[in-house]
Amino acid sequence: MLIKKAEKIIPGDHFYLIRFCFLALFSFSILFSAQCMGDQIVVRENAIVRAVRKVSPAVVNISTCKLAKKEVNPFFSMEHDDLFNRFFEDFFEPRKKKYISTSLGSGVIIDSVNKYILTNHHVIVKASKITITLADKQEFEARIVGTDAESDLAILKIESDSELPAISMGRSDDLMIGETVIAIGNPFGLSHTVTTGVVSALNRSVRTKNGVFYNFIQIDASVNPGNSGGPLLNINGELIGINTAIYSGAEGIGFAIPIDKAKRIVDDLINYGQVHTAWLGAIIQDLTDDLIDYLDLPVNYGALVTDVQAGSPASAAKGLKKKDVIIGLDNNIVRSGRDFYDRLSHYTSNEIIELVFFREGKKQGVRIKTASFPSDLVLDLAFDRLGFKVAELSRSLAAKYGLEQKAGLVVIAVKRGSQADGIGLEPGDLVRGINDLSITTKDSFQKAIIKYRLKEKITLLIQRGRTIYSISFKML
Repeated sequence: MLIKKAEKIIPGDHFYLIRFCFLALFSFSILFSAQCMGDQIVVRENAIVRAVRKVSPAVVNISTCKLAKKEVNPFFSMEHDDLFNRFFEDFFEPRKKKYISTSLGSGVIIDSVNKYILTNHHVIVKASKITITLADKQEFEARIVGTDAESDLAILKIESDSELPAISMGRSDDLMIGETVIAIGNPFGLSHTVTTGVVSALNRSVRTKNGVFYNFIQIDASVNPGNSGGPLLNINGELIGINTAIYSGAEGIGFAIPIDKAKRIVDDLINYGQVHTAWLGAIIQDLTDDLIDYLDLPVNYGALVTDVQAGSPASAAKGLKKKDVIIGLDNNIVRSGRDFYDRLSHYTSNEIIELVFFREGKKQGVRIKTASFPSDLVLDLAFDRLGFKVAELSRSLAAKYGLEQKAGLVVIAVKRGSQADGIGLEPGDLVRGINDLSITTKDSFQKAIIKYRLKEKITLLIQRGRTIYSISFKML
């Protein structure tokens, strides 16, 4: 009707002009609608999609093989069976065959030139062979550059002629509760699985059967076996943490090691193969009720400084003094001497830490730069705490103690009334291992003592004749 009316009103060719305009307007509306639909497709490619696409090539699958035995040690069970069994096999024929078990985990390439891969310590611990599979299905055999059980971090390296895609490093000191995070990993062998969530909490402490881990990022996405070692990303696709499946007590909760902490560990592992744990030079003990009353403290917790070593970081100007009571370390409450040492063990050398303490009833604070434990103090530390001295085996020492071995570390003195004396250690005994480390030289002994000096106790493997003994010593 409208067209007919227009036809009557507008004579001649004007009618066709109207029809052309109408059709053009109709076509434009269809094209505009199509363009809107196209915009909707583009919107689907949000920041999460872009971050995952950017990072995925740097995420790797880690599979490990390890040799194990079904039988246990016939003498006793102990925490470090693998180390004991290596010595046990030197003297006795194993009765059952070994078998190979495999496990899966995740990792992320952090250096495209040197091909370094960051993952969790527990992913590769005890592995006899480590295989890395890239996103494009290329496979490489990896070697361990360094690993640290205290931080649950490890660095691997693969050999490749071409550069590999590496992740962009972010920071974790500016994380916000509630901000979006992305986790990528290989849970249950399902490669490159992506989950999203938010930062639920910061500076979380998690207690596991292997000890207490501090300063975790808590997220509301589950971190399952296979996710361990994979990257935690911010919305920009930057690495802000390493996911770790160490807590299986609840669903819908995950934890990640902050990348700022991981960077410090990584530097030590790449440069030295191990972590140089922080040394302050303060001797600490627990507070008792009597000490709290004697020192007239307004709190019933803390760690008492009983001595400060000369020339140590703690002895520097405005440092610590005897009778100071430490109640805080970097915004974390210090409840006891054990708590102080546990927290300190998660720091590396050359870090600045802030301590809060009471001195003569007044609350004070101090910033101290940590250092590496001096190697020339190690043997004295072992003699004071453990009660024995060692030396590298020589022909004269072998003849003196009637030893057949040509090399190793031999006990040459035992302090009367010490732990070693009470246990029955004797000159001529050989030190073969400390915790998970094999001991063959004075240097390896020193490294082990430095590494475990902040532990409550350590396990030594002592050889007397053709028998290997496992002996526990208190370190603190």
